Amino acid sequence: MNWTRTDIDSRLDRMTAELKTSLQRRGISDFAMVGIHSGGAWVADALQQRLGKIPLGSLDISFYRDDFTHRGLHPNVKPSQLPFEVEGAHIVLVDDVLMTGRTIRAAMNELFDFGRPASITLVVLFDIGQRQLPISADICGETLALPPHQRVELRGPAPLAADIIEMTPE
Repeated sequence: MNWTRTDIDSRLDRMTAELKTSLQRRGISDFAMVGIHSGGAWVADALQQRLGKIPLGSLDISFYRDDFTHRGLHPNVKPSQLPFEVEGAHIVLVDDVLMTGRTIRAAMNELFDFGRPASITLVVLFDIGQRQLPISADICGETLALPPHQRVELRGPAPLAADIIEMTPE
C-alpha cells in the first residue's frame, strides 16, 4: 500500500481542521508546534503551512532514546531548535508515525528539559499500533493495524508520500 501526495494532503487538511477544533474547544489560541526529526518535522511544516504563522520548532531526540546504548548514535544527529519559550506554552507535538510510543516519550522528556509546557497535544500522520507505552495521539491522519514486520515509511520533505515497507529480522 502507498499514499501519494494527494492522499497525504487530504489527511493533512482533515488533521488541520480537527486540530483547530480541538484547540478551540480547549480555549487554546496561542500555541507552538514542534516536529520530531525528521518525518515529524516534515509533517509539522506541512501543518504550519495550513495553519498560518505559528512558532515552529524541531526536536532531534537521538540522545533521549531509551535504546541509545543498543543502537548507538545516529550519524546525522541535528541540534533541536525551539525558537520560542517552552515554559508555560501550549505545544503541538508532531510525528509521522506512532508505533511503540517510545519516540514520543523521548520527545516529551526533551521538551521538559527546555521547560514545563502548559499542555502537549500529540498529532501523528499514521498510528500503526504495536504500543509498548500508554501513549495515544490526540489527532491522527490514519490508523492502521500492521503486523510487526511492517512499518510505514514517510518520504519527504516535499511532496510528502508514504509506503508500507517490510522489515528484515535483526
